[in-house]
Amino acid sequence: MSDNALLINPKKCVGCRVCVKTCPFGALEMDGKLAVVNVNCTFCGACAPSCKFDAISLVKAEKEAAVNLADYKGVWVFGEQIDGVVQGVVHELIGKGRELADKLGVPLSVLVLGHDMDEQCRELLEYPVDRVIQVDDPELRHYASEPYAQVVSGLIAGRKPEIFLAGATAIGRSFLARVAVAVRTGLTADCTGLDITDDRLLLQTRPAFGGNIMASILCAKHRPQMSTVRHKVMQAAEKDGGRGGKVEKLGAEGKLPASRTRRLDWLPELSETVNLVEADIIVSGGRGLGRPESFRMLEKLAKLLGGAVGSSRAAVDSGWMPYSHQVGQTGKTVQPKLYIACGISGAVQHLVGMQSSDRIIAINKDRDAPIFGVATYGFVGDVFEVVPAMIRELGGEA
Repeated sequence: MSDNALLINPKKCVGCRVCVKTCPFGALEMDGKLAVVNVNCTFCGACAPSCKFDAISLVKAEKEAAVNLADYKGVWVFGEQIDGVVQGVVHELIGKGRELADKLGVPLSVLVLGHDMDEQCRELLEYPVDRVIQVDDPELRHYASEPYAQVVSGLIAGRKPEIFLAGATAIGRSFLARVAVAVRTGLTADCTGLDITDDRLLLQTRPAFGGNIMASILCAKHRPQMSTVRHKVMQAAEKDGGRGGKVEKLGAEGKLPASRTRRLDWLPELSETVNLVEADIIVSGGRGLGRPESFRMLEKLAKLLGGAVGSSRAAVDSGWMPYSHQVGQTGKTVQPKLYIACGISGAVQHLVGMQSSDRIIAINKDRDAPIFGVATYGFVGDVFEVVPAMIRELGGEA
């Protein structure tokens, strides 16, 4: 397939500037007495008829052959692993993938890339999956975008799943775009909702325009329909004894490309409290805390509860907390059993990241703060009075 091209014949162009004035996108400009095309060109062709000297020609790309959608069957989940351990987001994808597969009446498969992961792959069969596809190669032990993308795109091209899901993690975000380009399909990133339409299409929902609206996206003409899904948004699948499926173990086909990066070591983030995404209890602070020192009060409460400390984007942007603690659309999505929001107004960008919590306690002086709209319990009061009282009640020193 050739690309669109707008060509200027330098032997015919006389520098009259008529085309520059005609272009509605400002895509033509003058380089001395020669018209040149810049990156704004949309190949609309409006400029060509305006040229009295036939100096402009538009070359249209050949139309791509239509995809036979009937050839694509099945739902695939990418089984992300780090150091040979399948990550928690995979179980969430299995839960949603099972639901989608049942609505379509097709099998659910989990694709795992790695090395010496036989036990982990057998364990995945205890979840509601029909098949585990294991690609085993020493070069796949640790994630690298180039070899991962080649293996996954090759399998998709050969086996043709109709839906492919991966976590919207650092790994999923970095390589799945490569796969989408290779197999010539679309990719919807950071989905918070997935469903099947009456036309058997994947309805992909994600926040847009800074989280101010929720966009519903369809990929009607290309396959597979690909999505990355935010961690802690979907309900994780539980072990149910499995469906009698099997592990299909494969080797990587052909020579894997050399990665331009090499892993030297893995340093997990160190924190005095538990991991934010996996925490059952989170105490979060926002702009209402007024200063970074106020987060020490939240850390005391989190320790007494055995939880983690989170923050709003406003607190992170102010330099009060590291980005790794940010909850929201541009931070982490969490789903704890208890979320305590201290001095957080409840902007929609923050709500996207925490509104799936089982119980939400909101503490804010403004009784009209949006956070109370999603809270299970609300305290209209001064956070510097309420939180110390909670700490004392739990036996700590405020």
